[in-house]
Amino acid sequence: MSWLRVDGDGVVLTLHIQPGAKKTEIVGLHGEALKIRLAAPPVDGKANAALIAFIAKKVGAGRTAVALISGDTARAKRVRIAGIDEQSAREALSGVVFSG
Repeated sequence: MSWLRVDGDGVVLTLHIQPGAKKTEIVGLHGEALKIRLAAPPVDGKANAALIAFIAKKVGAGRTAVALISGDTARAKRVRIAGIDEQSAREALSGVVFSG
């Protein structure tokens, strides 16, 4: 299993989120998930909103193309990005840091 899989006209990401960090950044792999640190606190959906905005910016998509599909209140989350191919998503999210 990979942290990224193709789903129709987009991809689904398996993520491990660390809210309340000093800065928002992609850290690398955490098991079979992509680990992301978020500066936003895990309060009132702020971390989820920050995650959606961060991923949308990283892949160059609109916020409406990025949707949280599971893990609303958990660190383990799944996010779908519509309208992007696997290669573009991998390059945008992991090309500089690591491969996988």
